[in-house]
Amino acid sequence: MTRSVWLKADDDVGDWETRKRRITAGLEAGVDWVLVDERDVERVRDLGAVNVAAFSNGDVHVMDAEGDQDVDADAIVVGKDGEGDATVDLPSDFSGSADLSALRQDGETEQGGYVRILDEDYEAFAEAVAQEAEYTIVIGDDWQIIPLENLIARIGEETSLVAGVQTAEEARTAYETLELGADAVLLDSDDPDEIRETVEVRDEMQRETLDLQWAEITKIEQTGSADRVCVDTGSLMEHDEGMLVGSMARGLFFVHAETAESPYVASRPFRVNAGAVHAYVRDPEGGTKYLSEVQSGDEVQVVDADGNTREAIVGRAKIEKRPMFRIQAETENGDRVETLIQNAETIKLHTKDGGRTAVTDLEVGDEVRIYYEDTARHFGEAVEESIIEK
Repeated sequence: MTRSVWLKADDDVGDWETRKRRITAGLEAGVDWVLVDERDVERVRDLGAVNVAAFSNGDVHVMDAEGDQDVDADAIVVGKDGEGDATVDLPSDFSGSADLSALRQDGETEQGGYVRILDEDYEAFAEAVAQEAEYTIVIGDDWQIIPLENLIARIGEETSLVAGVQTAEEARTAYETLELGADAVLLDSDDPDEIRETVEVRDEMQRETLDLQWAEITKIEQTGSADRVCVDTGSLMEHDEGMLVGSMARGLFFVHAETAESPYVASRPFRVNAGAVHAYVRDPEGGTKYLSEVQSGDEVQVVDADGNTREAIVGRAKIEKRPMFRIQAETENGDRVETLIQNAETIKLHTKDGGRTAVTDLEVGDEVRIYYEDTARHFGEAVEESIIEK
């Protein structure tokens, strides 16, 4: 499930300089959407590339269905600028009969509804908005989980549910509620750290954790030279991180990033010396690519020794002819997997006894970390068919 972060930056936030600082912090952190008033749409576009939702125009047209607490709760106002607002009657026994046709898609502009949840009637109103709007933003005063649980349970795929939050922890709760969670959060915060942490929570929610296993080395042999690929990313990798690569898509070897210094070369913590051009590397969507296809701008999956994953952008792929090892291993279920990897002491696999072990020090009988899935691949996608790899 794809999650997103919206950043609230309308007039309620303050003057333009205050809003601008918040928006800039959001752009630097990597928010997906910025919610503003009409006059700020072009200003936001001048600041950077981001999706813009506005109360009158923009990529998404948001209709405000927010009622003030000091007015009759039966009156819901649609439209925020106070000029020509339409009124939707919301009786205490609201059954979804209100006219919300204005929320239906108008040409190429997607519509959104903005509802402040004050009581059960407003929950019912939000459900009705969700039937018409592409996006349904719900804001809770003295927010409680129960209204969000109710909406998640009742609203299906007809809308993207956006929950209002003020902290990264509230965002985590919104994403995890009822296991399904909200599709997105609308963050109302000026704190750059809170904005960044909320984006980090979004990314964490979308990452998978892989069940890595051990495979026993059964053969190591020197081969001739082959075209080897170093994958250089735009991110620094940690000491226990690397990538999953291998000659057979069903069994990928965990190859460490070059984070350790040696007497011969400095560390290159952005690099994984991955193997020969024919080998597979796993991507963030769970598919595979040939190393020969990897190029600048692609995304690859970074994994640690415990199977935790994240994505990284490729800065370049460096292909050179180098002498190789052929490494063969047997999985826990007796299957054979193998890969070609450069004959160099700077390249390390993860072994059960020694942790990071240079391929030049590997021995038959060592157990190495791999990712194994008993499935075939066609153009990088898992398929249910019989394919023999040897």
